[in-house]
Amino acid sequence: MSHESASPDIGHPAPPACSAATALAGWPGVGAQLAGRLAKLDLRRAEDLLLHLPLRYEDETRLTPIGATRPGYPAQVEGEVVACEVTLRPRRQLVARIRDDSGTLVARWLNFYPSQQKQLAVGRRVRLFGEVRGGFFGDEMVHPRLRPVEAGEALPEALTPVYPTTAGVGQATLRKLIDRALASLAVDDPLPPAMCRRLGLPGFAEALRALHHPAPDADPAALEHREHPAWRRIKFDELLVQQLSLRRAYNARRARAAVALPPRRRLTAALLERLPFAPTRAQARAVAEIAADLAAPHPMQRLLQGDVGSGKTLVAALAMLQAAENGWQAALMAPTEILAEQHYRKLADWLAPLGLQPAWLSGSRRKRERAAELERLRRGETLLAVGTHALIEDPVDLPRLALAVVDEQHRFGVRQRLALREKGAGALRPHMLMMSATPIPRTLAMTHYADLDVSVLDELPPGRTPIRTRLVSEARRDEVVGRVRAACLDGRQAYWVCPLIEESEALQLKTALETHETLAAALPELKVGLVHGRLKADEKSATMAAFAAGELHVLVATTVIEVGVDVPNASLMVIEHAERFGLAQLHQLRGRVGRGTAESVCILLYAQPLSETGRARLKVIYENADGFAIAREDLQLRGPGEFVGARQSGVPLLRYADLEADAELIEPARALAEQLLAQAPERAERLLSRWLGGREALLRA
Repeated sequence: MSHESASPDIGHPAPPACSAATALAGWPGVGAQLAGRLAKLDLRRAEDLLLHLPLRYEDETRLTPIGATRPGYPAQVEGEVVACEVTLRPRRQLVARIRDDSGTLVARWLNFYPSQQKQLAVGRRVRLFGEVRGGFFGDEMVHPRLRPVEAGEALPEALTPVYPTTAGVGQATLRKLIDRALASLAVDDPLPPAMCRRLGLPGFAEALRALHHPAPDADPAALEHREHPAWRRIKFDELLVQQLSLRRAYNARRARAAVALPPRRRLTAALLERLPFAPTRAQARAVAEIAADLAAPHPMQRLLQGDVGSGKTLVAALAMLQAAENGWQAALMAPTEILAEQHYRKLADWLAPLGLQPAWLSGSRRKRERAAELERLRRGETLLAVGTHALIEDPVDLPRLALAVVDEQHRFGVRQRLALREKGAGALRPHMLMMSATPIPRTLAMTHYADLDVSVLDELPPGRTPIRTRLVSEARRDEVVGRVRAACLDGRQAYWVCPLIEESEALQLKTALETHETLAAALPELKVGLVHGRLKADEKSATMAAFAAGELHVLVATTVIEVGVDVPNASLMVIEHAERFGLAQLHQLRGRVGRGTAESVCILLYAQPLSETGRARLKVIYENADGFAIAREDLQLRGPGEFVGARQSGVPLLRYADLEADAELIEPARALAEQLLAQAPERAERLLSRWLGGREALLRA
């Protein structure tokens, strides 16, 4: 879809906005108790009711004769009550019989009020709406919606909306409140009419009316599947507000001051000269983008994403050296001890010949060593620090911090990333480089990361051998053990990853211990090691070091080895119960092999019977080696909230827009957000207020 530059009317004043936000608690009929329940639905202001849109619709515009109803389908019937009683067997319930000219229907309520019993007095005329099913006494409805009527009373002319609700808030209450909001609030449209025409969108007020009160001739399927033009307008506004919120955060950051770190090319050039390999084109491009950002006097906010093994650590090391050669500090924070230590060892190897020794901060270091390290950092003598979230604990003082690097950034919450940023020098904000080995599909990056600049490492270093993936049923476990024996006797090493048992860490540990025992017994000629999350840090490090040195043939592990472990001689990986893992996790684990020149294999052991989702996941991982292709499939299987950890990211979650189905709306929303912020900030403000109600999300950390 095109998104030409804004038409001239974008800067013109819009119609006056509706009055200041009206608290729901003061509305007629909304007491403190109901206001509290509505707040659970995130309905705090009268304006919020407008955007509380139907989940689905029920067709009460026609009556079905009782004799023509079909089991399994919802229907609306009207008839006379011919019998009504409270029965006590098999349990207490209200049972009524309703008759029309075509037949009789039983209606049952297991939970009922005396008022319902009164409405069902014999001889009364009622309408029932519900799903018909076959019962002991013939066709019946259980808990149908009940409405007493007069003979010949008119039917509704439009579909009846069904809203998301919570305990204690009925559909009738919501409909009444939403209708009152529609009738009493002036609904302005911050989008210029020319823009709406160009994008084929209806006006905002028109879209709301069409969704809350669909026209009699509205297409029920288009409404149900959110393909109606009114839904398209709502989705566009939601995407636009998300872009506005994130771009505003981006602009606010660019207005802040940071230490300018021009590339001196003293330490960075020295490291590149000493490397036994040349960086890939993608690495060189990312290094240049980051170097330019670091030289600017406002804080860099960049996401470096690249597939498993694409060389993000080198890019981060060169960025950290650019800070160091300017006399400022840089810190790298990783989510697990194993990954942080891996980074530390690699950086120490690279930087020792340059006369630099990075500090190593983790919760497991001895008190005296840690105190000495902290003192050197406090004095500014040590310029580079690597650690886990121990880095953001209070005693760590980094007075000259100018660059913060966060690896696997989606594993940290907003507050943890903020805490590292707050370690910066006074009023100056440190530059932030976030790294992720979970590639993010383009539509997701454009919406959830619109406040970041993104660098992508889309090629692997030369010499990496492709990993072959094999799907093997658990019934053939003995063959797999034989495959491990053959590979290790041939001079290679293997990982055996234990199943993910989310509901119980204790159970996961038990499985890891049992697997280690079984493999050690089955492979007496090999040395089998074990790492899991409950091991003390120094034991974990010692086992990993022994495996890296080739002293262990097989490493039995839980998912603690998911990221960062780099043992080139390990060419075989077995993942047990692969169907329990997410796609990104399987891809990460598989990336632990294929790091040397030997042909590498990843065996995915699965248990039968496989669910549809399990089958779909394993098919994707078997057919794809490209992390970006896997990420796109993952987005479709899991949805965006889970994919980026959005609930802890501070990004406004999308309620109505779908990143795959509505992808073509993202570009125009992004372009319009830029224009509104530059040319009509008051319109942008009104949109943000309408959708976020002054609760604009935490600025992304």
